[in-house]
Amino acid sequence: MAVGRETQIVICRKGQGLGLGGGIAQRGTCAKAWKNDVIAVAMSPGYRHVPKPVCEITTELRGQGINVGEIILNAGDGTPVDAPSGGGHGVAFGLEQREIEIIGQHKLAILHHGNVKVHFIYKVRFELRKVKIAAIILCQCPITFKDFEDIGVSTRFKEGETQGKVVGIVSGIVRHESVPQEKLNEIASKVKKCLRELE
Repeated sequence: MAVGRETQIVICRKGQGLGLGGGIAQRGTCAKAWKNDVIAVAMSPGYRHVPKPVCEITTELRGQGINVGEIILNAGDGTPVDAPSGGGHGVAFGLEQREIEIIGQHKLAILHHGNVKVHFIYKVRFELRKVKIAAIILCQCPITFKDFEDIGVSTRFKEGETQGKVVGIVSGIVRHESVPQEKLNEIASKVKKCLRELE
């Protein structure tokens, strides 16, 4: 039985920082974990920093011994061009080939892409079309597996058109707000369960 702390390597800087907080968790940043078990995928925030929940969730999971990497998408704003809103607020959501490859190296993805249902369900569909991976969705509004199935997303209950599939959902996660401990516990529990199933 091991006693003590398990070392995890985390690389959170895209480049050399200039000034207070410079270079930390910008869009296009990837923070690798020791092993490629779980990747937390976040939309592009402002230019400077990751939305608060993603940092807190990653820290909590790492504290529980789960190897979690973190990637902040370079083109994570807006919605995909085939979404009903046609790109949201003037920009189109997308994935770079490098991001597809990084996400695909992991067993499980945690996807957090905002609070507007009609936006993030299409972001999830776009990603899971590109990457064959199991995914847990974090969002603010209540949502069901059927909401994803209705637009062709594969889930743990039904095969759809995407090669990746939604295997878990945790709602009540608010962007830029602290995550309540019960929600952190729920996320950790679902991540551990999914990892066991994938093994």
